[in-house]
Amino acid sequence: MKGPLSTLKVLDFSTLLPGPFASLMLADMGAEVLRVESPTRMDLVRVLPPHDGGVSASHAYLNRNKRCIALDLKKPEAVEMVKQLVAEYDIVLEQFRPGVMDKLGVGYAALKEINPKLIYVSITGYGQTGPYKDRAGHDINYLALAGIASYTGRRESGPLPLGIQAADIAGGSLHGVIGLLAAVIQRQATGLGQHVDISMTDCAFSLHGMAGAGYLAAGVEPAMENQALNGGSFYDYYRTRDGRWFSVGSLEPQFMQQFCAAIGRPELASRGLSQRPEDQQALKREIEIEFEKRDFAEWNQLFAEMDACVEPMLTLSEAVEHPQVKARGLITQVPRANNQPQAQIACPIKFSGGLPAPRHVGAALGAHTAEVLAELGYSVEQIAALKAAKVVA
Repeated sequence: MKGPLSTLKVLDFSTLLPGPFASLMLADMGAEVLRVESPTRMDLVRVLPPHDGGVSASHAYLNRNKRCIALDLKKPEAVEMVKQLVAEYDIVLEQFRPGVMDKLGVGYAALKEINPKLIYVSITGYGQTGPYKDRAGHDINYLALAGIASYTGRRESGPLPLGIQAADIAGGSLHGVIGLLAAVIQRQATGLGQHVDISMTDCAFSLHGMAGAGYLAAGVEPAMENQALNGGSFYDYYRTRDGRWFSVGSLEPQFMQQFCAAIGRPELASRGLSQRPEDQQALKREIEIEFEKRDFAEWNQLFAEMDACVEPMLTLSEAVEHPQVKARGLITQVPRANNQPQAQIACPIKFSGGLPAPRHVGAALGAHTAEVLAELGYSVEQIAALKAAKVVA
């Protein structure tokens, strides 16, 4: 079976998380992705714990379904190979700081001369322009500068380091895929490619969905626990008697009525719609008291059959076993070299036409170098000479 993106061929120069997560999505949907890695500058995800059979579980997941070639781009022979590949792999994904690919001779300007249809997607922390374009950063920095951290957390304890990398993935990976596919659609109409500039900080900034609109149009500055959805109302997490947690999102009146009746406090329902902060804080204290009266299992049984927007906070191991996760097929078995499959998170996008089955976990460094060079017309002797010269690995 071919996936919906089976006509796309992507040359992926990215490492770590944002770029590889983007190309994972493309590969899962059928695109042919060829990773280009340095034989001397390791992608740190390859050694990131935990390991399964001596291989990083994160690497095996993020790089499944991708072939891998190891090229030393500081050598002119390797640059020439990239130029040969771009004739066919007409989408490039890269994650270096601005100017690095140009210095190596494989920047957008150089490669589009070879293939005007080239779509070149650059994912960086701060984008290709601006005073911060050359500045180093990580997910936590982008969220801080974008203003998101300023109203994510508790007044007393401060901002929270998120459990997932929101700027990297929601900012870089997902917007990178959106930009790439939009450029593909335009290319179908014009025959021309283009450079897509993805800044993780820009894209994180764009995630200020409601709070950003409120500030720019009405001057309301969001802060910790002063918004309806960030802890400023009863919409929050509540601790049970045995130290577990429940999420309560019963915003609509019908859900609030069900919820308050279930906890034995139907009179609280009318207070849920109040816009006064003091009323919301008082309501939260009442709900906290009620949740402390029962254990997690009791609340779980009570709310399991109730449609009131109240759900338990599950650990990852519990989420994996949840019947909804199982019914949606969110865990897949991916082949490994030893024929023992590895459990991984499946592609979450469902197509009525289906998707191809996962082909393999992330490959070893340079695993497909000889294969790819042979496809380009290099002889066995030429490949051996390039390996001896450390142009490839």
